[in-house]
Amino acid sequence: METLFTDPEPHVKGIERLAREAAPLLEKSAAEYLGIEVRSVLNRCSSPRMPFAWTINPYRGCEFGCRYCYARYTHEFMGLNRWEDFEEKIYVKRDAARILARELTPERLDGQSIALGTATDPYQPAERRYRVTRSLLEVMAMARDLRLSITTKGDLITRDLDLLRRIGNRSSLQVNLTVTTLDRRLARILEFRAPRPDLRLQALHRLRQAGIAAGVTVSPILPDITDSRANLEAVVVAARAHDASHIHHNVLFLKPLARQAFFAFLERHFPHLRGRYAARFARSAFLDRAYKDRVSQLMRSLKAQHGFISQADFDMPAPVHESEPEQLQILQVEPDPTSLPCVGHPPPRSQRRSPARSGSKC
Repeated sequence: METLFTDPEPHVKGIERLAREAAPLLEKSAAEYLGIEVRSVLNRCSSPRMPFAWTINPYRGCEFGCRYCYARYTHEFMGLNRWEDFEEKIYVKRDAARILARELTPERLDGQSIALGTATDPYQPAERRYRVTRSLLEVMAMARDLRLSITTKGDLITRDLDLLRRIGNRSSLQVNLTVTTLDRRLARILEFRAPRPDLRLQALHRLRQAGIAAGVTVSPILPDITDSRANLEAVVVAARAHDASHIHHNVLFLKPLARQAFFAFLERHFPHLRGRYAARFARSAFLDRAYKDRVSQLMRSLKAQHGFISQADFDMPAPVHESEPEQLQILQVEPDPTSLPCVGHPPPRSQRRSPARSGSKC
């Protein structure tokens, strides 16, 4: 039997130890669900570049299996080094609500914002069975004056309209539905097990009808695949037609595990683009400034043309250093721990200079 973990050590600590001790909850053809104990649910993000101070992820890993997903590196903290592990080994934070109830205090938050779903989708298939996200929303619905954003591809979010209304009445709430293309075939091969784009847009419309601030995240935009004017305009038009309150965008970036997954996707579905992508990402995980500027200019034009006229509050400001992950979409992602450290995010084992003293809490 093939061992699940690589690079075993006699004295494993932190989140990797917890992952090794995780009890199997359910095995499916696509994924295995495991229960994991965590010390904290509300995780501090210390980077001044991020517009949120706290992150919450109900699960570790995501079964949607989007080929471009940046967050695959988070499984490295648990000794899982195959890019497939992120979508095949889903860790369920079963006691998350009780922990959050203890952590969610005005003194600790101090009016700072919380992003739900930065390194995993809170409405992935596991949520139908385990309802961790709903349990967290139940806790937040009892609080006041929170600043909460939720980012998802899951139309399951409409199940929780009752709680979202309550949160919106007592706190500041913004929901972001990720839509990268309206092409169903492309979405199916690119965002493997995520709901169809039209279902996400229907969910957006229901959220807006319920009076919730909800918009579209066009993220990531992929060179030569989804970056055409026709594709981007179709998404912007659909966002307007479904009454989106805002629209974000971001371009692709590829850290090592994400690069492995995405290049496997290219070889299978877009082999003629592999060399072009290899050249684009030869020296950096990030696309060059000229490309980012062209996309930003196009998106500004499309948003203005179709009625999104006040977008300054939603677009990422210009970066200071090209080497840092400045293009992380502001409500969807957590900064990479090697450059913008968040508390509880040690670097992967291959990048550690000395043994970590404690494990990740995320």
